[in-house]
Amino acid sequence: MPMDGLTLRAVAGELNSTLLGGRVDRVTQPERDEIIITIRNRGENHALLITTNANSARLNLTWIKKNNPLEPPAFCMILRKRLTGGRVSDVRLINGDRIVEIDFNCVNELGDDALLTLVCEFMGKHSNIILTHSGGKIIDCARRVTEDISSVREVLPGLIYERPPEHGKLPFDDIDEKALAKILENSSGALSRAIAANVSGLSRQTAAEICERAALDRDARAGDVNPDVVASRISAFLSDTPFAPEIVYDQDMPFDVTAFPYGIYSHMRREKFETISQAVDIFYKKRDQAYRMTQKSSALRRVIKNNIERCEKKLALQLEALEGSANMEKYRVKGEMLTASLAGVKKGAKSVRLVDYYDPECREIEIELDEKLTPAQNAQRYFKLYQKARSAQKLASEQIEKTREELDYLDGQLFNLDECDEEAQLNEIREELEKLGYVNASHNRRQIKKLPPSKPLHYRIKGVDILVGRNNVQNDRLTQSAQPDEIWLHAKDIPGSHVIILSQSPDEGVLLAGALLAAKHSKSGQSSSVPVDYTKKRYVKKPSGAKPGFVIYTHQKTLFVTPAEEAMSEIELV
Repeated sequence: MPMDGLTLRAVAGELNSTLLGGRVDRVTQPERDEIIITIRNRGENHALLITTNANSARLNLTWIKKNNPLEPPAFCMILRKRLTGGRVSDVRLINGDRIVEIDFNCVNELGDDALLTLVCEFMGKHSNIILTHSGGKIIDCARRVTEDISSVREVLPGLIYERPPEHGKLPFDDIDEKALAKILENSSGALSRAIAANVSGLSRQTAAEICERAALDRDARAGDVNPDVVASRISAFLSDTPFAPEIVYDQDMPFDVTAFPYGIYSHMRREKFETISQAVDIFYKKRDQAYRMTQKSSALRRVIKNNIERCEKKLALQLEALEGSANMEKYRVKGEMLTASLAGVKKGAKSVRLVDYYDPECREIEIELDEKLTPAQNAQRYFKLYQKARSAQKLASEQIEKTREELDYLDGQLFNLDECDEEAQLNEIREELEKLGYVNASHNRRQIKKLPPSKPLHYRIKGVDILVGRNNVQNDRLTQSAQPDEIWLHAKDIPGSHVIILSQSPDEGVLLAGALLAAKHSKSGQSSSVPVDYTKKRYVKKPSGAKPGFVIYTHQKTLFVTPAEEAMSEIELV
């Protein structure tokens, strides 16, 4: 659900109670469309996140640590210069719409008091962050809007800030029941859509929930429902709804975040939170990670897929060459038959029929000859063809094995990209591909600061710890650091994670949990009956010169498991 007016009203109220009077200590811009303002108030630091990303535009307190560019963008530098040291004096929602204004009492270059306003507009792809003087003059903005971009409203430094054009909706925080009843009476669409279309700041989900709570049919034609009753119930709902933030889950993935419990989601799993910022922060953390990882991994994914396609074409040619070498034994037999029958072969003949003494029935076969060569030279020609075909077969077999190993490696890297949920993991994959020559080294000065090594997933069951690697670098570190008698697991012949059970003699339940995790964190994670090999770490070896993540092992046993949610319910993520 987009951040609608009800949610923003809850956020604005929370920010007023938490940040009012706080001092701006720091401003960072970790992403092109994201600002974090650190505010010190009542002995605590609070990180205020503002993002204009079209898929997740929002405003909330955040507890997520983010890495910043080595060189801050120009807008970040302006905010630092103007806002650092200033104090928050007000946070307000404008007309029940998706615009929040934050006032800061600052001091300008001359030492005079100055009131600056940070305008946060949350309007999908048109979202923006705009810094203005008290008189409304724009100092700068995150997204500059010229006349070429919009003929309705320019947003540029030096211009007077104008709010987006009025859309004719009724503000939900001060609703006029008579006006709403009149609008609904003349509406022809579904009731929930009519409410969302005519009351500011309400998403369609919220409008549907209002109908649910007011015992109204949300799909009924708006004009067929008593408009006075609808308007009265809507007004009562909007004026007397206590905030109780929740995240709604579709299986394991966050599906929606709401400022209060939604009856339309009663069939789904829900998680309650004390503050709206906590709910929004956790909800978008997973959403943002998946979205940004998809964006940032797209170039690597394209490189890997192109190399997979190259290897598949090469493999087809190598297999074709191998099939062509299947005639080599025929060349040898013909050479030997000619050698044994030189006296019976006439020079200049185009072919000769000889008895095939390798055939149990001693049938004759026809052997083609080069009429320019002697019988002995023709025999040597067939022996040379035999040697050439045998060499080609050996070479093709070696090349096919190498190509298949490369395909397995690239397939594993595609799986590793799917497992990425933080930038450190992505950087490790990129560095690995750079070392192997698949990707050119980056020389971009505006790069992210050197990140600490990523860490494997840490699970626990029955007091026993289980570690799961999420890329080749982690897999190598994890396996190399394990104790000789600890248990090592991996999905059999399937790209996936190395799993270490930090116990030398785990019981059946712990061993099964390790196998479930190895199956879940493999390319067959959604399959049933996944084969998982396990052995002691002492029997796991990395061949000299092997690619990252590749090992060989012995003394293994195999478990067949199905990584369903109910089977993994007792496994705790630490």
